[in-house]
Amino acid sequence: MNHGADGPLVWTAKVLTLFPEMFPGPLGQSLAGKALENGVWALESVDIRSFARDKHRSVDDTPFGGGAGMVMRPDVLDAALTATAGPVGAPGRGKAIYLSPRGRVLDQALVKELAATPVVTLLCGRYEGVDERVLDAHGLEEVSLGDFVLSGGEPAALCLIDAVVRLLPGVMGNTETAGEESFERGLLEYPHYTRPAVWTDGQGVERAVPEVLLSGHHEKVRAWRLAEAERITEARRPDLWSPYEAERRARNAEMNKGRRQVRRRDPKPE
Repeated sequence: MNHGADGPLVWTAKVLTLFPEMFPGPLGQSLAGKALENGVWALESVDIRSFARDKHRSVDDTPFGGGAGMVMRPDVLDAALTATAGPVGAPGRGKAIYLSPRGRVLDQALVKELAATPVVTLLCGRYEGVDERVLDAHGLEEVSLGDFVLSGGEPAALCLIDAVVRLLPGVMGNTETAGEESFERGLLEYPHYTRPAVWTDGQGVERAVPEVLLSGHHEKVRAWRLAEAERITEARRPDLWSPYEAERRARNAEMNKGRRQVRRRDPKPE
């Protein structure tokens, strides 16, 4: 990894895990893999077990208060986090995140925030989770992929890194594509079509591409895509649609107010 005087020169993900062999995994393929190979971003996978203090390399223990499963030890995780990310408050430490189902749900706004953060350290839990004290001591932000439980934080870390890497300069070939994707405008993405213009499915039904997409009229295409994005979002994601619709109404009201003010200022024709 290349470093400058003030830290890494490229966006860097540091992953603390019991399974470092899981990385880069799919991140070593396609756009992310090419960008990693070309030094657009850097990946450091750290084996938590290497910070264990006994001959058995123990990283977990039984939970206080009883209950099933095991909990990852704070002393081991503290050593791993300090060695990897640096002490709390150290310059250039970047963001430290614990992948957890009880955390803030990962969304595009957070992805953009992380893409603008030079260094992100990701702690991947296992078993029943990690000792709460290490989260408090290191100020880890908890982030979740959604309301479901994984066997560990590694798959979530892979998804998070992939989402961030594709936003980095030089990773995606067409920067206009990113602006059209789901969540960029608070909407889900519109439908896509390609050749053939008429396709017969397995039941013998002919399915044609919407005529407007064949018209060559860019403004009509743009309007159709927006209308479709709004239709799909309203039907499938009311949680996204409500704030979008409120903002749209507020914007239209402001525009109408401006038009009325202009009309009042303009003198009436004689």
